[in-house]
Amino acid sequence: MADVIYPKLIAAKLRSQMVYRASFAVDFVSQVMAQSYELIVILVLFSQINALGGFTKNEVLLMYAFAGAAFGVADLFAGQLDNLPTYIRTGTFDVLLMRPLGTLPQIMVSDIRLRRVGRITGALAVMAYALSHVAIDWTPAKIVLTILTPMAGAVIYSAVWVVACSICFWIVEGREFANAVTYGSNAFTSYPINVYSAPLRWVMAFIVPGAFVAYYPSLALLGKEDPLGLPGWVGWTSPLVAALAATVAGLVWRFAVRHYRGTGS
Repeated sequence: MADVIYPKLIAAKLRSQMVYRASFAVDFVSQVMAQSYELIVILVLFSQINALGGFTKNEVLLMYAFAGAAFGVADLFAGQLDNLPTYIRTGTFDVLLMRPLGTLPQIMVSDIRLRRVGRITGALAVMAYALSHVAIDWTPAKIVLTILTPMAGAVIYSAVWVVACSICFWIVEGREFANAVTYGSNAFTSYPINVYSAPLRWVMAFIVPGAFVAYYPSLALLGKEDPLGLPGWVGWTSPLVAALAATVAGLVWRFAVRHYRGTGS
């Protein structure tokens, strides 16, 4: 039943948004511009320096593009979790529990905003530029890695979103904490992780785990050694890390829902 209901819910949401095409176009452009802010920062930064953490401008742009595309996809499907505090506070989450569907996918398809595709489009444009301006010794494996990296990154971001927002089951107004982890991860992963201090690097790169969104796949594509000393094969493990992150996120969400007692509203 879920295989039929969820696609219909998504299609209905998308059709309703395409009714007002002018509004959609404005929102789409605004999302492209929002994605370009970090790009402008990178370009301004490289107007003053030649390398960042041992990486050239185009190599950093590749990391930025992978991170941006992954975050855009995750925001499209998991961004609705930002509304979880409202669901809990108003008792709407109790309604989700009474339906014969999973609570997490119900929230994820509840408010899909097609304008968020603008973020993905902007990131893909930068990715196309970066891939054509960096030295990559292309092989079939690297082509597959290029395709899988944004997908795996989207899963990692979505898993982080689920885990971070799950705290709202205990702290109803935990939105700011969740935003710091999710949106903060996007900013973090747009740069080489070796430029950050060790404490921040270990938390955001390996515990979150943002390093596998763009940094390590980029190293594998570029054939560069990790300045932090990890072996080269780590750059190929993003899909495995994504699967592990999704599993952990599912367990955390299930635990949180099982211990949910409502707000009394």
